Amino acid sequence: MDTPKDIIKNYHVKPRKKLGQSFLLDQNIIGKIVTAAHITPQDVVVEIGAGIGVLTEGLAQNARKLIAVELDKNLVAILQDKLAGRENVEIHSGDIMKFDFNSVSNTYNSKIKVFGNVPYNISSPVIFRLLSFRSVIDGFILMLQKEVVERLVAVPNNKSYGIPSVLLQMFASLEKILDVPATCFYPQPKVESAVIRGTFFEEPAMKLSGEAFFTSLVKAAFAQRRKMLNNNLKNSSLLSDIEEEKIKEALVSAGIDGRRRAETLSVAEFGNLSNLLQDLEKNK
Repeated sequence: MDTPKDIIKNYHVKPRKKLGQSFLLDQNIIGKIVTAAHITPQDVVVEIGAGIGVLTEGLAQNARKLIAVELDKNLVAILQDKLAGRENVEIHSGDIMKFDFNSVSNTYNSKIKVFGNVPYNISSPVIFRLLSFRSVIDGFILMLQKEVVERLVAVPNNKSYGIPSVLLQMFASLEKILDVPATCFYPQPKVESAVIRGTFFEEPAMKLSGEAFFTSLVKAAFAQRRKMLNNNLKNSSLLSDIEEEKIKEALVSAGIDGRRRAETLSVAEFGNLSNLLQDLEKNK
């Protein structure tokens, strides 16, 4: 099997800065990710940004079906050439932000496992897209900027804890698997990377009156991180029809001091507060 360096050399690969391309070269890291994937012959896998296929071959060895999604048409041609002999691999030329996970799940009557080395410039949109398709996605293993991974797994009272932490942790269990130094890539990025594993829950971590309302409330609470919860909520358009006194009463009912900042609230506290405030919204 060719090494990543061989592939880059033999196919004259030139990374495109516009697409945030940075290819993983370290075969030890590649092996660890494939091992952590625990792919079985029943699994349907979607790989985000398959690139030059260094993960693709390892993931495809046991998978029932692997769909390698790649935006760069030059790399699509390389993937088609390298993986021509693998009948269980399909190369999808297109944007992962337009990819229809529901269609794949329906076609194979299966939930999907998602993997990928996600470019730093689209990491947040990709995470939230996976979240929106969580009913058909079993889980994911993604390589992201280390700072992004730290935000996703952060706990309250931590400067990294914020909107992505709360929203993702309400719907998935998360763990950081390993750090990946910048020296493992070509070209070498200016930031460190890390690998995260996520498994979506069948139901949210707690029962929510409305998931859209919960999402909007979390965003409102973090609108200005340095401000107290009271101030962020009363200035939010989400709660503009609710009297300020009623908002304070909801905070008291939730056992939350309105003088706290959003970064101190647990996921469960956000969920409880969301339910109380949405009930007020419905009954106003």
